[in-house]
Amino acid sequence: MDKFEGRQRALLTTAALTSALISVPGAGTQPLTNGPAPEDPPLAVTDFERALTINDRYRRLAVNLPEVPFWVTEETFAYRRSSHGEHEFLLVNAATGEKRSAFDQVRLAAALNKVSHRSHKPENLPFDRFKLTDSGSRLIFRSGKELWSCDLASYTCTYTELLPSDPDYQEVRYDYTPAATNDPGKTSVSPDGKWSAYIKNYNIFLRSEDGSKDVPLSWDGSEGNYYAFSTLRWSPDSRHLAAYRIRPGEKREVHYLESSPTDQLQPKFSSIVYPKAGDVLSVPQPVLFDIAGRRPIVIENVLFSNPFHISPIKWWKDARGFTFLYNQRGHQIYRLIEVDATTGRTRALVEEASKTFVNYLPLSGDQYRTGKTFRYDVDDGKEIIWASERDGHEHLYLFDGRTGALKNQITSGDWVVRSVNYVDPTQRVIWFEASGMNPDEDPYFVHAYRIGFNGKGLTALTPEPANHHIEFSASGRYYVDLSSRVDLPARTTLYRAKDNAKLMDVETGEISELIAAGWQPPISFHAKGRDGKTDIWGVIHLPANFDPKRRYPVVESIYAGPQGSFVPKSFRPVTDPLTQLGFIVVQIDGMGTNNRSRSFHDVIWRNLKDAGFPDRILWHKAAAVEFPWYDISNVGIFGGSAGGQNAVGALLFHPEFYKVAVANSGCYDNRMDKLWWNEQWMGWPVGIEYSQSSDIDNAHRLRGKLMLVVGEMDKNVDPSSTFQLADRLIKAGKDFEMVYVPGADHGAPGTFTNRKLLDFFVRNILRQNPPNWNAVQVELPKDKSGE
Repeated sequence: MDKFEGRQRALLTTAALTSALISVPGAGTQPLTNGPAPEDPPLAVTDFERALTINDRYRRLAVNLPEVPFWVTEETFAYRRSSHGEHEFLLVNAATGEKRSAFDQVRLAAALNKVSHRSHKPENLPFDRFKLTDSGSRLIFRSGKELWSCDLASYTCTYTELLPSDPDYQEVRYDYTPAATNDPGKTSVSPDGKWSAYIKNYNIFLRSEDGSKDVPLSWDGSEGNYYAFSTLRWSPDSRHLAAYRIRPGEKREVHYLESSPTDQLQPKFSSIVYPKAGDVLSVPQPVLFDIAGRRPIVIENVLFSNPFHISPIKWWKDARGFTFLYNQRGHQIYRLIEVDATTGRTRALVEEASKTFVNYLPLSGDQYRTGKTFRYDVDDGKEIIWASERDGHEHLYLFDGRTGALKNQITSGDWVVRSVNYVDPTQRVIWFEASGMNPDEDPYFVHAYRIGFNGKGLTALTPEPANHHIEFSASGRYYVDLSSRVDLPARTTLYRAKDNAKLMDVETGEISELIAAGWQPPISFHAKGRDGKTDIWGVIHLPANFDPKRRYPVVESIYAGPQGSFVPKSFRPVTDPLTQLGFIVVQIDGMGTNNRSRSFHDVIWRNLKDAGFPDRILWHKAAAVEFPWYDISNVGIFGGSAGGQNAVGALLFHPEFYKVAVANSGCYDNRMDKLWWNEQWMGWPVGIEYSQSSDIDNAHRLRGKLMLVVGEMDKNVDPSSTFQLADRLIKAGKDFEMVYVPGADHGAPGTFTNRKLLDFFVRNILRQNPPNWNAVQVELPKDKSGE
């Protein structure tokens, strides 16, 4: 749901379930048996121990797996390579083909340990990306809330604590309203150096170059309607200054009582600012000043009167005016606004309008969280490249930046643009990634392409049937392709951009040891959805020691958050722990998830309870017809965060199919969760649809077996949502289990909660008693939940 969601989701689902291009032999004519064979002994402690540790073992068996490459100079890129669970950083010179270690990891670990007083191992350094400065002699990286700088000649390191204003700072934050700062010592200097702007008494003041003169530029600022220093933007010719005046909104807080802090005996109380759906938002409005006349230039706000968000001011280089992106609250209007510097007149250069929602986040290429907006200004805005779903699929368009007229659609077809990698304004060529163009393969597989601004010359750059991602050098001369499938380990290849010539096979992963140890790639399977036409794609992760003559119970790992698609398409040397106990585990992308057509996505509009369940159930039934060993008589489901809401919803709204659920850290009523995520999909103002999709308001419907898991210090989803669901279930006379984890954040990650999930499904689906953990001692994986 937020920037930490990818990491948390991995903890919640415990494994990535992915697609593969393999088949499983049929069951023949012999009768099938349910689950373990009659002669098999009951599950033992060692089976659970294996399930909880299997992925640590599998990761140590893959060799030379390359991760996403990143460019550190015009001609040099770096990447991290994983072998036997250890990591090595390498540099590749694109011009010469030389590949070498990026630095001495033993010396670097020693330098870090000396300063940090921690114990970093050379093979597991606390970062996965870095920058090189000072001609490659200085290494810069971020670790947690620390920014590190290391001299690679002397191997000496220093670090600074990142401040909230730093771009690399990461914290749990849900209100990005610019602060009201009154600090005359903090100034913004004009390009010509003649004036410095600062904030005093909530207003803008100007200070002359020699400091002899301080004059007010605004008079209307106040505590309840202040000018924000961080928004000040000078015109390139220094004749104008633009800024946002902010009317602050509601400062709702979520409160926490940490029962068992690690540094004291008594509990701790804390709070975070956490706007929820329907709350009053801060309202920024642009203000323009004529510096010579010391006067404001009136800007009419008719086109941007009710913002959910307004982007930072961006001046045209010729100072004719400035632009900003306006996302209207409710996410149904999205405009590129231009303000004339001389007159203050405004116009919408480009506008997106939707009866459902505009997915306003940037077009990122991230499968798990991507928006649909992209803007590239050509020649100081003479033309604008723009992304839109206006024809029913995500595509690129070319607009006249002076008139706002559409010049031409650049890409088109029943497929979607996933990211823009590089734009060459001189050659008028775009390199981009897209999925769904190849009708004979998984429509989620990403491929790279090249096309002209005029929509001609479409060229496929990555024909291999796999999931691809390319990284361009800053110069545009080279790109690196990282490709894989779940049954095909990752490999990286270097290409020259101008002619797509392959220059070098950089790295190829090797998995023979992994396969010998019993790892199985999952089966890719697709079936028709609720409309009888659209293919729904998912994967089947097979149980350990799979025997096609038996029947195996099915558990679905669900995350139906509309911000992405969640059946991973790239290689990972993991499985789901439940497979080690005799379960089939599946993951499905039903309608309402991202990265397909607009109509596919719109299903969830004001209807998050849908979660693609009509498609998922049809998929399960089709799999049961296709595979005799696929038993859907007692289907389980689990998920976390939005997946927790989905898992509970499965029992409430589809009890005829789903029987057992584990829900972790769920948002069980979208009015209780963070504003930005929930209004994007459920709309604004808050309407009756919120109650209709609420697990809390529908708790009386519960029929199956349910376990709730919640972390006491969940900073992503308000943990009160779980407690309110529990309250409604109790009042409705329903039976359920609840696991409350002191001190735990979102997902309550750790061995304890993983074990509770295994126990619950073994007890309620396999009808076996899990181990008495209080009576046994086993070597379980180190609990990293506190790291």
